[in-house]
Amino acid sequence: MSDALDPRRLEEIGLNALQTQRQLFYDGWLLRISPGRAKRARSVNPFFGSSLPLDDKIAYCERIYEAAGLPTLFRMTPFNQPPDLDTALAARGYRAFDATWVQAVTLEAPPDVPASSDVELTQPDVAAFVAAVGEMRQSPPEQQAAHLERLTHTPLRRRGVIATSGGRPIAAGQVAVEDGVAGIFDVVTVESERGRGVATQIVAQLLAWAWSRGAHAAYLQVDDANRPAHAIYRKFGFTTRYTYHYRAREDECH
Repeated sequence: MSDALDPRRLEEIGLNALQTQRQLFYDGWLLRISPGRAKRARSVNPFFGSSLPLDDKIAYCERIYEAAGLPTLFRMTPFNQPPDLDTALAARGYRAFDATWVQAVTLEAPPDVPASSDVELTQPDVAAFVAAVGEMRQSPPEQQAAHLERLTHTPLRRRGVIATSGGRPIAAGQVAVEDGVAGIFDVVTVESERGRGVATQIVAQLLAWAWSRGAHAAYLQVDDANRPAHAIYRKFGFTTRYTYHYRAREDECH
């Protein structure tokens, strides 16, 4: 299982966990062009090889994203190809933003799921999960449609969980399992319900479900600035394995 938590393997598994039909390869770079909240789904992922002149490649990406009506985002990891891409983009005026931690943990046993008298955890189908997450995030229809497309076509085993209270969704999260490793995604809690431990309940249930499907390790991606989420994940033993950030032109850092 130590190999599964190798940072390069975690990056590969993370790329697999977010599937979209709106993507293409260009000289080893993976260009994802799916509109929505998740920048991983609408950015250049330069994880694989690179051989063409860098100026030509960057210009090509800019044309692709402009045609799609999206900002040109580059997702910068320790595995960039070529390795000097981050420096080259900075020299072209691309600003770094949204630092993110990739954290992982070895699961020695399934976690206990805390009980709550007024919160119900359910496992909806994909459409209902996407609708609930979209409602909580106030996502526009185009973003919800892109989210639904990605989850519908994933080749991985997945499970979504919604927490409801008083008949309305107040929190959600999902897990995808590949090669004995569980990825935690889409953890969201409505602002008025934060601090009640609902997200902890959801993560615990997702990890317990993944354990029952053969997962003995887990990973997640959390924004550097999201301190409440960091506190939740520390309870389960998650520690940072590597970090990444995005680069975009000054007026496209969103």
